[in-house]
Amino acid sequence: MSELRIVLASGSPRRRELLGQIGIKFEVCVSDVEERASSSEPSLLVRELSAQKAEAVFCTLEAYEGSLLVIGADTVVACDGEILGKPGDEGRAREMLKRLQGRSHEVYTGVTLLYRQGGGAQASYPVEKRSFYESTGVRFFSMSDEEIEAYAATGDPLDKAGAYGIQGLCARYISGIEGDYNNVVGLPLGRLYQEIKGWLCRQKMEGLS
Repeated sequence: MSELRIVLASGSPRRRELLGQIGIKFEVCVSDVEERASSSEPSLLVRELSAQKAEAVFCTLEAYEGSLLVIGADTVVACDGEILGKPGDEGRAREMLKRLQGRSHEVYTGVTLLYRQGGGAQASYPVEKRSFYESTGVRFFSMSDEEIEAYAATGDPLDKAGAYGIQGLCARYISGIEGDYNNVVGLPLGRLYQEIKGWLCRQKMEGLS
């Protein structure tokens, strides 16, 4: 991957930490696109929004002539099929936490990869696109009203989908997960790495044929 410019189309500090954790050298370019979703089904929604972010950033880098990979990602929490976004205020955070406590829900992260091989006239190298998602089940312990009130008052839930961060203070209320923990934080690292590796291996083989 040393000759590949990798760009993460996300301002999330959690995604930056995750991507750096697996030894990928990358830079960050935050998309300013206004997200507009046509689907309310979680697995379709996250793929759609991750694609919008990746495509917006890719457009700003079209003049780059080397090999380029842009990674877009979006994460949502779904309970009984309903998407729970970022609460924004303590009242809404308390409502979400009351709904999640003592039961299970799902976290979906969609990832879009946009790849273009470099090394010459860009017109001869089409952009390749790959979108996928991962889903992880999360179970909460029961929470008292006092616990919900105290956690909401910390401000930690306000900017997080579903009103909680599994890697922070709320970890004390998580009874278990089914699937990829990193997917809940914001990126399915194993799946992402395998997708990139497989892509580059195919490109290498095609170049040798």
